[in-house]
Amino acid sequence: MGIVSGRRRQGKSFLLEALAEQTGGIYFAATEGSEPESLRMFAGALAAFTGTPPEPFRDWNDAISAMFLAVRDRPVPVVIDEFPFLSRVSPGLPSIIQRELGPGGSGTESSARLLLCGSAMSVMGKLLSGQAPLRGRASLELIVQPFGYRAASRFWGIDDPRLAVQLHAIVGGTPAYRGDFVDDDTPEDLADFDSWVTRTVLSPRMPLFREARYLLAEEADIRDPALYHAVLAAIAAGNTANGQIASHIGRKADQLAHPLAVLEDCGLVAREPDLFRSNRYRYRIAEPLITFYEAIMRKRWSELERRRAEQVWADSRRTFTSKIVGPHFEQLCREFSAEVDDSVFGEFPSEVGAGVVNDPENRTQIEIDVAVLAAPGDGPRGVLALGEAKWGETMGVGHVARLSRARDLLAVKGWDTRSTKLACYSGAGFTDELRTAAAADGRILLIDLEQIYRPE
Repeated sequence: MGIVSGRRRQGKSFLLEALAEQTGGIYFAATEGSEPESLRMFAGALAAFTGTPPEPFRDWNDAISAMFLAVRDRPVPVVIDEFPFLSRVSPGLPSIIQRELGPGGSGTESSARLLLCGSAMSVMGKLLSGQAPLRGRASLELIVQPFGYRAASRFWGIDDPRLAVQLHAIVGGTPAYRGDFVDDDTPEDLADFDSWVTRTVLSPRMPLFREARYLLAEEADIRDPALYHAVLAAIAAGNTANGQIASHIGRKADQLAHPLAVLEDCGLVAREPDLFRSNRYRYRIAEPLITFYEAIMRKRWSELERRRAEQVWADSRRTFTSKIVGPHFEQLCREFSAEVDDSVFGEFPSEVGAGVVNDPENRTQIEIDVAVLAAPGDGPRGVLALGEAKWGETMGVGHVARLSRARDLLAVKGWDTRSTKLACYSGAGFTDELRTAAAADGRILLIDLEQIYRPE
C-alpha cells in the first residue's frame, strides 16, 4: 500500500490515472456522496477491470475484500483517488483496509498495489500517524510537490528571469494553472506582464480568478472561513509572527494556535524557525496565489467583479512589488541557496532559513533574509553564509556592512563564523563600489537573477 498526497492542482490524479491506464490497473475517483452511492461507483470501477457485471456491495468490508481478490495474476496498481471523501462518510474504511492487509486478510494473497490518494492534507497526513489503523502498513508515502521555480519557468516557457519571478509570485509552481485556468494564455514578455495579470488573474471570466477562494473552501477542517481569511490576510500584509498576526486581526495570540495549526496541516501555511533565536517562528503562506488574493484581490473584490481590473491593478502595482514580489524573491533566494553544491559556500548547506540577530549596542535587530548553516558537529554550529535579498534596490557596500556586523555579533554568541560568506542577492544589480569590494574579497558573494535561474 502507498499513500499519495499533495495540495490541489499539482497533477496527482493526472499521474495516477496515467499509471493505471498504462499498467492495466484500476483507477477509482471518489466523489462527495453517501456510502451506498460510493459503493455502487466502486463496484462499477471493479467490474470494468474484471470484465464482469457489477455486483452490489453491502458495505466496504465486501468491497475491499472483492477488490483484493480480483487482482491475483500480476501486480497492478489499484488507485483510490480522493480517499478523504470516502473516509469522511465511512470512518471505518481505514480499519477495514488495515484488517485486509493483515494476517488472514484478502490482501495477503493479492497482487494488488493499493494507492490511496487525496488532496486534503490534514486527512492524508493522519492516515499513518500516531495510533492510526494504517500506521506501519504503507511501503510508500509520496507527497507531490509543486514545480520548483526553475522548472516552473520552463513549464510556462519563460526565459526572462525577471518576468519568471513575478509570474511565480502569483501562480507558483502549480502546473494546472498553466492551461485551462488561464485559457492557455502566457505573458509574451516583461512588457506584457501587467496586461496578462488584468486579462487572466483579475478577470472574472477566468477560472483562476476564484481559485484562491476555492482552495480554502475545499478544506474540510476549516469551519470559520472569515477567521482563516483574516489570518491569511495578516500574513500576506507582512505580519509573520504569532503576536503580529493576532494584533492585526484583533485577537489574542493564544486564540490563533488552532487556526494556524489547521492552515499548516492543510499545507497552506508554513511555520519556519528563526535560525538564530530558539523557540521563535515565523509564518509564511505556502501558496503564492493565496498571497496574491489576500493582498490584492480580496479588498477590491466587488470592483473586480465589475470588470475594473485595469484600475485595481494600477492602484495595487506598488503593493504587488513590495508585499508580494519582494518577500517571494527572498524565498526563492533561500531555495536557491539550499540547492547549491559546495562550491558556493565552501560546504554543502545543511539548513537554510531566515533569522534575526539582536544588536544590543545599537538597540536594533538585523534581519537576515538568507542564513545558511553547516551540518551540526561537535563544536559550535558553523554559519556558512549570511545573506540579504533586495528585489528592486541596487545593492551597495552598506548591505555588506550590515551583514558583517551580524557576523561579528553571532561570533560573540558562540557561532562559528570563521568561514562565513556575506551574500547579496539582488534583482536590480549592484553598485560598482560593491563589485570592486567583492572582487577583492572572496568572502563577499554577489548573486543575481541570472545565477539564481541558471540551469542546475
